[in-house]
Amino acid sequence: MASANLKAELECSVCLNIYTDPVMLRCGHNFCRVCIDRVVDTQGGSGGYSCPECREKFPDGPALHRNITLRNIVENFLSAQPDREESGVFCTHCVDYPVPAVRSCLLCEVSLCDKHMRVHNKSPEHILCDPTLSMESRKCSVHKKILEYYCTEDDSCVCKFCVIGGHKGHEMESLDEASDNKKETLRNVLQKLLIKREEMEERVQSLQEHRRKVEEEASGDTERVTVLFRDLRRRLEDLEKRILREISGRAERISISIRDLEIKKEELSRKIRHIEELCNMTDPLTVLQKSDTGDLCDTEDGDNEDRERHEKLLHDGGGLDVDGISHTLHTGLSDIITEVDIYFYIQGAADILLDVNTAHNDLHISDDRKTVSKSYRNQNHPETPERFQYCAQVLSSRSSSSGRHYWEVDVGGSESWRVGMCYPSIERRGKESVIGRNKKSWGLDRSGNQYEVIHDSKYIPLHTNLSSNRVGIYLDYEAGRISFYDLCDPIRHLHTFTTTFTEPLHAGIWVCKGCIKICGGKREM
Repeated sequence: MASANLKAELECSVCLNIYTDPVMLRCGHNFCRVCIDRVVDTQGGSGGYSCPECREKFPDGPALHRNITLRNIVENFLSAQPDREESGVFCTHCVDYPVPAVRSCLLCEVSLCDKHMRVHNKSPEHILCDPTLSMESRKCSVHKKILEYYCTEDDSCVCKFCVIGGHKGHEMESLDEASDNKKETLRNVLQKLLIKREEMEERVQSLQEHRRKVEEEASGDTERVTVLFRDLRRRLEDLEKRILREISGRAERISISIRDLEIKKEELSRKIRHIEELCNMTDPLTVLQKSDTGDLCDTEDGDNEDRERHEKLLHDGGGLDVDGISHTLHTGLSDIITEVDIYFYIQGAADILLDVNTAHNDLHISDDRKTVSKSYRNQNHPETPERFQYCAQVLSSRSSSSGRHYWEVDVGGSESWRVGMCYPSIERRGKESVIGRNKKSWGLDRSGNQYEVIHDSKYIPLHTNLSSNRVGIYLDYEAGRISFYDLCDPIRHLHTFTTTFTEPLHAGIWVCKGCIKICGGKREM
């Protein structure tokens, strides 16, 4: 009874047979893969899919997950069942109650249990086979004789009359021999299928492991992206406020000019009243004593400046300053997009190495060419045309002439330094060779607690200190942008230089004391 109950649980509700390659739907019900594929194909044109058992609906074609546990249960169940019980064939002579048959006689067309098998005729014409319900399938459809041979030419089983009839002259094999050959072929196929299944299971396992890693990484990525978009929303709100201030500021500037003119007009009115009083006096001594000719007669003070401001405000128009607002908007959005690029570039890093041939003799370059230290002892580097002679500088070995590039430096080991980008044609001697003191380099500088950016000897103070020990430098060659970032959390933009580049660019470092370490960067070509 337990075996029967288990057998019922292992039957597919579509074909009503024991599961073959069982798969499971999202609702938890199992089916033979062939059966559910056939059901899904019939549902495909109806605009929806559903489980044949519980009718749960699926908007798209349901995902079929192989139920390896159920497959193993089926295989164990089938292997534990006796062959005679599997056949479902019972002894023809046992009429009181069904007794499983162990053999069938094709001549007598009966099935026999162990008891009746012992008394059955053993003569050669009584051909015994595995229990079968269909005796006709074991006989020739033409001659109604028992199938005894296999025609290899026609791939068919034949009787002894077929051998001398329609199959005369064909190569024949006994059924046992043909069966053994077929089994050998099937074993080879089975071996290939087992290997293929094993490979698929390995791929499934590798993908499952990869999925677990992706899911673990996804939680961290989700948090980082959430922080990023929160920061983007804040920056967009700040940009909106800045543009709105520019719009409202135009009317405010006019109001300020009106107020200034009203004050000056009141002052003019006071002078007019005073002069009129003096003109109406009859005593000449009083007129001369109470009048300050210089103060009362100075009517030109600031007139030109007021007229220019008046004309500019009148010709400014009443509409939006489209050019100004557009410039502010594009600049702000460009900064935001650049910072998004930086955010994702930081996730990976390609090495940037220092070129020892450019290093000043006061600089020591580490063996991995990523750390530069100020040394007070001459390093006696070989004399090269590329070597800096005036200040303690060094360039990277690789240059960038297209694309977007990013690199980082750890500046925590120095209180006086300058980092940036340089053309290879930068001078190597004299003051013109210092990063930022020429038109061929752009730099971020720290001296004590003062931070500045510099290009073409023009210093721009940064009214903030770095919150971290790491600086990010981002280059967009085609856009002509070099940007500096404080790599705190969240990342803080320090300054962006905008120009048109005419040469490749190298990373450059000037160390006044201490050491600077290149942390990494990412290159996109």
